[in-house]
Amino acid sequence: MQAIILAAGMGKRLGEYTKNNTKCMVPVNGVRLIDRVFAQLSELPINRVVIVVGYEGKKLMEYLGEERCGLKIEYVNNPVYDKTNNIYSLALAKDKLQEDDTLLIESDLIFDDGMFKLLLDNPYPNLALVAKYENWMDGTMVRIDADNNIVNFVTKQAFCYSDTPYYYKTVNIYKFSKEFSRTKYVPFLDAYSKAVGNNEYYENVLRIISFLNSQDLKALPITNEKWYEIDDKQDLDIAEALFADEKDILRKYYGRYGGFWRFPKMLDYCYLVNPYFNESRIIDEMEAYFRTLISEYPSGMRVNTLLASKCWGVKEEYIIPGNGAAELIKVLMEMLPGTLGVVRPTFEEYPNRRDPETLVTYVPKNNEYRYTAADLMEYFGEHHADSLLVINPDNPSGNFIPIDDIITLASWCQEKGIRLIVDESFVDFSVGYENNTLLHDNILEAYPKMVVMKSISKSYGVPGIRLGILCSADTELIAKMKKTVSIWNINSFAEYFMQIFTKYEKDYKRACQRFIDERADFEKKLKEISFLRVMPSQANYFLCEILPPRNANELVLTMLKKFNILVRDCSDKKGFDGKQYMRIAVRSHEDNARFIAAFRELDGKK
Repeated sequence: MQAIILAAGMGKRLGEYTKNNTKCMVPVNGVRLIDRVFAQLSELPINRVVIVVGYEGKKLMEYLGEERCGLKIEYVNNPVYDKTNNIYSLALAKDKLQEDDTLLIESDLIFDDGMFKLLLDNPYPNLALVAKYENWMDGTMVRIDADNNIVNFVTKQAFCYSDTPYYYKTVNIYKFSKEFSRTKYVPFLDAYSKAVGNNEYYENVLRIISFLNSQDLKALPITNEKWYEIDDKQDLDIAEALFADEKDILRKYYGRYGGFWRFPKMLDYCYLVNPYFNESRIIDEMEAYFRTLISEYPSGMRVNTLLASKCWGVKEEYIIPGNGAAELIKVLMEMLPGTLGVVRPTFEEYPNRRDPETLVTYVPKNNEYRYTAADLMEYFGEHHADSLLVINPDNPSGNFIPIDDIITLASWCQEKGIRLIVDESFVDFSVGYENNTLLHDNILEAYPKMVVMKSISKSYGVPGIRLGILCSADTELIAKMKKTVSIWNINSFAEYFMQIFTKYEKDYKRACQRFIDERADFEKKLKEISFLRVMPSQANYFLCEILPPRNANELVLTMLKKFNILVRDCSDKKGFDGKQYMRIAVRSHEDNARFIAAFRELDGKK
């Protein structure tokens, strides 16, 4: 058997990465693609490797030489690489293609070591590796029947998004028998090139062959094997996360700060959103207006303030909508004078926006990080802060202060001249949530210096639209913040969400109750895991101590690598006591069942 690698392309979309080198010379986590594939091929019964070169071909040939990893290398040159596509590159190697059974590989791929073994272990002589369609995929798609016969190659022109449940993407790794190449592929390749030209793709020839006889070439669907096609910088960035070394993998994932939809099979147990409200028809309505919303400017601050006022029942002069709570946190923290009291461990976005010298920190003196309004009044009565931040329920501890006690704390702060800031982004996940919010005009007016923050992303499960609100009867503060943020700080999708939300309030309440029931079930199952100490929570996550001999970092790595589940190791958060901690989000029942199954397996339970 031999391998033929197509490596003639220019890779223009990779910009500076391919300015002086062909794509297969691009390193992923320090290892060049071509070196990785040679290491994988060296484990196979391969007689030779044929590489079709073109752009910067001389550099590639000098780098590889005549032998690599014990494999003999032969080169075929495509001198018109900039005027042709891969059909011409393969046509130049057609004589060699007919000399032996062949693994055909495109050079811009990165994939698990076991991918070649899938092909070689399968007895069928002519195979195309394919993967179930995911939204990151581009290029040639196929449809297959129950016997894995390829019944159609779907061109870009014929691609239909409504048919994607039936599509498979070609991985661009093939196994061809010598007989297939000699009697089928090469004759059709010659005829197609002569009729259509050389600026085409070799998959078009396979499309014709499959159309005439669908049993000549079978598909071999992969399952959980990792692979990625690297066409541009974004692809390279994703590939570096997927194939990161163990010491770097969490940094590469955590450092993305979201965007995990680019990893469709991965379950994200880091970010915290309502798993049920996005099942409401509110999303269907927004989808129906997608083309309008994306093609039109949003309204300015005045209109969006009116919409926010309508949604959350607060006077317009008391509320400001933001591009997520993050925008409002930044503006507020930069505006507030003096010192800021914080409870740690906490959501670090607030203290990170402050000079550390201005922070007055309280750490609960118990092993579950519980605290009450009385605890805060006692501590900050002795350690003065000009403003006091309370996240309720708190992140990551899940600690919750009942509404009556929050009101008591607000009254105390007003008496002491302290500005109370309450972030109630998670309050709608608490039992009795409808009565736990401070977002009422009479409450805000009773404590005019109090500020209430709410992230709509978390409670309503719509982080993609970037929406948050800040409320206060301190109209001078609200007016000043409105002048600070951009006039178009809210996009059209967030604006439309606020416009139509009140029609779907019953759906939201049902989603919140459904979540509360699911959290209780999830908590019960988490407590059955021997290496967890689960702390009570009124939020949509649980803080868990990882008990010896388990280590949180190792556990997070195992969950990602073995089960494709990303969890937050928060052991190094400020305020913790040096023990091992993990914050586990609460997702849908189906996702939570998958999570529990993984933990039970690690716990040695069936």
